[in-house]
Amino acid sequence: MIGKRFGIENRKAAERSMRRKICKGSALTALMAVSIMLLCACGKKTDQALVGAAPGEAAPAAEISSESAAAEVTEEQETEAEEQGASEENAAKVQEGKLTQMEELSAALTPLSIPEDDPLRTTYEVFVYSFYDSDGNGIGDLNGLRQKLDYIGGAGSETGADPGSGIAGLGCSEIWMMPVFPSPTYHKYDVTDYMAIDPQYGTMEDFDALLAECHARGIRLILDLAINHTSTEHPWFQEAAAYLRELPDGQEPSFEDCSYVSYYNFQREPAAGYAQLKDSVWYYECRFWEGMPDLNLDQEAVREEIRKIAAFWLEKGVDGFRLDAVTSYYTDMHEQNVEFLRWFNTAVKEISPDAYLVGEAWENQNIYARYYESGMDSLFDFAFAGQDGLIANVVRGSRPASAYAEALVREEELFGTANPEYINAPFYTNHDMARSTGYYAYDDGSRTKLAGALNLLMPGNAFLYYGEELGMKGSGKDENKRAPMQWTGNAEAEGMCRGPEAMDSFSMKFPPLEEQAEDPLSIYNYFRTAIRIRNSFPAISHGRTRILGQITGKETCGFVREMPEDSPSELSYEPVCIVMNLSETDQTADLAGTGYESGTLAAVLTVSEAPVQVNDSSVTLPPFSIAIFTAEE
Repeated sequence: MIGKRFGIENRKAAERSMRRKICKGSALTALMAVSIMLLCACGKKTDQALVGAAPGEAAPAAEISSESAAAEVTEEQETEAEEQGASEENAAKVQEGKLTQMEELSAALTPLSIPEDDPLRTTYEVFVYSFYDSDGNGIGDLNGLRQKLDYIGGAGSETGADPGSGIAGLGCSEIWMMPVFPSPTYHKYDVTDYMAIDPQYGTMEDFDALLAECHARGIRLILDLAINHTSTEHPWFQEAAAYLRELPDGQEPSFEDCSYVSYYNFQREPAAGYAQLKDSVWYYECRFWEGMPDLNLDQEAVREEIRKIAAFWLEKGVDGFRLDAVTSYYTDMHEQNVEFLRWFNTAVKEISPDAYLVGEAWENQNIYARYYESGMDSLFDFAFAGQDGLIANVVRGSRPASAYAEALVREEELFGTANPEYINAPFYTNHDMARSTGYYAYDDGSRTKLAGALNLLMPGNAFLYYGEELGMKGSGKDENKRAPMQWTGNAEAEGMCRGPEAMDSFSMKFPPLEEQAEDPLSIYNYFRTAIRIRNSFPAISHGRTRILGQITGKETCGFVREMPEDSPSELSYEPVCIVMNLSETDQTADLAGTGYESGTLAAVLTVSEAPVQVNDSSVTLPPFSIAIFTAEE
């Protein structure tokens, strides 16, 4: 029975019946249908959807392909008139009371409260520098992020909306902040003090206020921790460098005289991955770039420093860490990397057993699957991500629809073998990747939407990069991938950031949030619905995948997401059947024999007004659409 752990009852039969009437074209008007469904939905209010790698970070060479570059060029050739016309037409339909099937079914859903200790969430990645500026200097800050918590979570106000704008929130329940520690660079992956806040972003008091308000809304907060290296401006390195410069020729350094020399990897001979220490005969390891000297992670004193750093933030109430570049701790030495992660995981869990750890292992899936042996909660699922990942290839049509479902089943077995308690960390793009709008030439938003859904319907703790829900674009240099959040089309408006100084000047393909919020068919409202579905059916994030072979092939795929048989009673969530049409044409799937032939159409994700149609045991899906069924009671 769904919701045992969440403390609510199953959805009522009347609500299910109404959903079936909607998908079959009941004579009720759309507004009457919504009103009845809201009465069935336990009397709860629904969201007011219509109210309103850093320089030197390792990245594959194939990150920016010629195909993506061509797509970026074609985007500039597309006309804005069609988009504007579509937006005005949709706004008129809302005023007339004509809601889409996706809106109607979404309104009937009841997103469930997530227990405090549940790490399986929907996480929003934020680059604070480019998110929201609270003091007018053009740089995002912690107070700016705090002002937008209701946009990210959507659960902090009576209406579930951002009170500053009236725009309904996304429904995310965790935030990953890219580094906020003092640093000489804009991206802040080269740290000078791990126990402070960069003055560009605010003060420790600002951080404490942000953390408190996150927790008041049921939002967890995890910090980005780069412990492979520090900045050359970190006091540890500065003291070590000063000592070595004064050391007489031929004399070996004494760790007793300067313990910080042991914190890094110094030698007198040049080597690949080493840079010469200025005004000395010494060289230091720096695999990313000369401003990021690698730490000596074999040194017990270094590990103790790292443990103290973790304890400092965990004792403040931080909910965990995203670990940067975990495959680079020991260059080309996976076993040593796994050993270090095992040590760090143990150290963290001794301090805070519920802390969540996710690692960036930018490698092929067979390699990063091995890192689960460390006991780490999660590793980012790179196989599905980016312009060359499985999601983009399936959406382009270069891989069949079946490849998506088959890959889910395969990785569940692969990861589970390494660690039965693993939590997958699916994502579609991040701050080191070209933004996804450039992946599909001449896309009207349909493929961008579908790709987002394929990520958000994966099991585990799904990650969403800020602005992805708007179809923001940006490729080429890293700064372009970290452009200002598009709250409005006016770059001088309150809260707007100027972005990294080296960012190129370019225009966005899709409208800013203030316009998309008013358009029921926008990318933003599609993402909101996908997250709402994810939050309403915990089996999507907590369950395992069982393929329905009879409806899985080149254009369509179907699968059941269900809890394992040995799941504890508090995790006995209601299974769901997910049917996808990943093609450009209508497709019909026969659910006979699946156990869902008499099921209830609980939710849909559609890229246009065309509805999903249910006729007896068959379901007809319009292009690029997804249907979610629950079993008949």
